[in-house]
Amino acid sequence: VQLQASGGGLVQPGGSLRLSCAASGSIFSANSMRWYRQAPGKERELVASITSGDTITYTESVKGRFTISRDNAKNTVYLQMSSLKPEDTAVYYCNARRIQYPKYDSWGQGTLVTVSS
Repeated sequence: VQLQASGGGLVQPGGSLRLSCAASGSIFSANSMRWYRQAPGKERELVASITSGDTITYTESVKGRFTISRDNAKNTVYLQMSSLKPEDTAVYYCNARRIQYPKYDSWGQGTLVTVSS
């Protein structure tokens, strides 16, 4: 599975963006789809995840502001981001993971989100 992330850009504090992660193959086979981010000088952190059973988790700092969703028909995962803060500035990466055969752990190329006035 190859992933292509898009939707990043420059947005003012309090604004919204929607990131998309389009997969070349079926995401239905993935055990989980995840969004990570990496801010300058910081380690990559898990932001949100959605499992094949639609169990969703968020890191504490984005709860109530970000929403992860998946469209299996379009092989796409989304991250709707609202009430953005400067500390949300980072490169956002999508990830697809399958732990059974055929295993895979695929990453998109990253899309930059900059929150600044």
